[in-house]
Amino acid sequence: MANGLDDVVAAETVLSDVDGLGGRLTIRGHSLPELAGRWRYPQVARLLLDGFFDDLPGDAELAEAIGRARVEVFQRLQPTLSTLAALDVYSGMRAGIALLPDGGTLADALRLIAAPAVLTPALLRAKRGDKAVAPDKGADHAADMLRMLSGKADSPDLARALDTYLVTVCDHGLNASTFATRVVASTQAGLTSAILAGLGALKGPLHGGAPGPVIEMLDAIEASGDAAGWLRDEIVHGERIMGFGHRIYRVRDPRADVLKAVVRQLGGKGGTGRRLAFAEEVEQAALEVLRVAKPQRSIQTNVEFYTALLLEAAGFPAEAFSNVFAAGRIAGWIAHAREQQTTGRLIRPQSRYVGPVPDLVA
Repeated sequence: MANGLDDVVAAETVLSDVDGLGGRLTIRGHSLPELAGRWRYPQVARLLLDGFFDDLPGDAELAEAIGRARVEVFQRLQPTLSTLAALDVYSGMRAGIALLPDGGTLADALRLIAAPAVLTPALLRAKRGDKAVAPDKGADHAADMLRMLSGKADSPDLARALDTYLVTVCDHGLNASTFATRVVASTQAGLTSAILAGLGALKGPLHGGAPGPVIEMLDAIEASGDAAGWLRDEIVHGERIMGFGHRIYRVRDPRADVLKAVVRQLGGKGGTGRRLAFAEEVEQAALEVLRVAKPQRSIQTNVEFYTALLLEAAGFPAEAFSNVFAAGRIAGWIAHAREQQTTGRLIRPQSRYVGPVPDLVA
């Protein structure tokens, strides 16, 4: 039996392929470098959803429809913001999404794509006592997310960087949250129910919770003044080095290179210049420390390391990093849910009982 379902094929999909040995990510026939920084997020959302909704419009029309969906979600959920803001920002977003209709139409899908982009800025503003900023239906999706967060039009470079991030994390094989989404979708439950399953899985620190601790790690290392010493001490005490290692990749995570390039392109915007230089020093120290401490394993930089720098530069606090990840991944979740419902069957694996056996009475 495969522990953790390693190497078990649980679905056939046209959506994405993760080549862990080659360090390549393919999304519907396109390599990640083909998409990231070249396609906007609504275009990639359309790529993922193609074939799963009969009324799916073209790229421009879909971008406009997502803009209208942002406005609709804001209008629906604005009265609940003060209640949702009493929760942590991730739980508040999840609770808000649970209030959306639980159907299977394209309109339902677009509301779900819009929801994290709308709720995350609104909840962060509510927590600091600021009024929520309404969406602009005509704005670019990532740019509008930043505008709703800061209250003003942000740098086009920052908006482009966030857009590239959303594209980079839009889908990634049958990871824990995507599998959870497909399990619920296989029951023919609505899209909101399936997405809530994905959100629940993403909340766990072994899946979507690591970019925030990368910031804490960088701050702690900077305060210590000794990157290698700090990292060695963490390993000695059995702690995980945040932003390094991946369940699938045995080489460098290709998403890390994409996001590192994006952070470099930002120059000094959002305070990234000095932060990036320091992070690169920490990255090199960590790779060397891990090589010496765990020579039997190839532990490389993963997507979380440069995600942390990018989202910090964009103005998101560490506690909201998983929210922004969800804003990118949600189009992939929806596509997987629809694929499961249209081409798969009810997911019902077997288990092996290893508990005590009752005495049989003759």
